[in-house]
Amino acid sequence: MRIGELAERFGLATHVLRHWEAMGLLTPAARVNGRRVYTDDHVVRVATIVRAKAGGMSLERIGRILRASGPGERREVLRRQHAELERRLAEISASKRLIEHVLECDAEDFTRCPEYRRVVESGIAAEPDACGGLA
Repeated sequence: MRIGELAERFGLATHVLRHWEAMGLLTPAARVNGRRVYTDDHVVRVATIVRAKAGGMSLERIGRILRASGPGERREVLRRQHAELERRLAEISASKRLIEHVLECDAEDFTRCPEYRRVVESGIAAEPDACGGLA
C-alpha cells in the first residue's frame, strides 16, 4: 500500500509517517516509481507505534523498544513504562472518583462538602454516593 493509504488507515497525516521514518521507527519496504510502498508488516509496526504513543510512550522510548538488542533490554524499557502507566492509572482513578463524587453530591458548593474536603485532604477518593446530599 502507499503512504497515504497506510496513514489513512490509522487516521494519521502522511508527514507523521515520514517523521517516523526519519527517526528510524519505520522503513518503507520499497519504492515503486518513487513512491513509498508498505506491507502488512508495516501495518503491524505502525499499529505498535500508535498504541505505544496512546499509552504515553515517547517516540524515543518506542524506538528503544523497537531497536532493543534483545528481550532483556526491551523488558527493562517496558518495566519503566509499565511503572509510569501504573502511576498514571492511579492518578486517573483518583480523579475519576472525585468527579463521580461531585456528580452525586447534592451540596450547593461541592468544595464545601465535608466529604469532598475529606477526600481531597486525604488524597483517598470516596465512593461516588458517599455524600448523600450533604449541604
